[in-house]
Amino acid sequence: MSDATPLPEHAEHPQTADQAPDFDALTRDIAEVPAVEVIVTVAVNLMSAAAVKLGLAADDTDAGAGYKDLDEARKLVHALAGLLDASTTEISSFHAAPLRDGLKSLQLAFREESLVPDEPGKGPGEKYTGPVYG
Repeated sequence: MSDATPLPEHAEHPQTADQAPDFDALTRDIAEVPAVEVIVTVAVNLMSAAAVKLGLAADDTDAGAGYKDLDEARKLVHALAGLLDASTTEISSFHAAPLRDGLKSLQLAFREESLVPDEPGKGPGEKYTGPVYG
């Protein structure tokens, strides 16, 4: 007996170049996922991408260490703040609290990495969260 979760039927058979993806199966898979999980997944993806763009995602091998693109990070942090602001009433505080904490950490990291920091209230996402002081 295995603890592994079985793959959906469409994932068990790798797609070849001449086969189209089974959109019906993909649609059924998405239909089964609660909206809060989709929102949280998107938020986590935005957080992860922003962390990489801020140079915070160095792993044990230092792959990607020192990589920074603050312009791209600004866009991702702003999008994350907008998503969290828009979904506040849709997701529980159980899900929202750690996402807000992560957002604030990214905003502070952005402020620290900026050579010319934005004025409080003008940084990425601060339109939604209010000023972040570092």
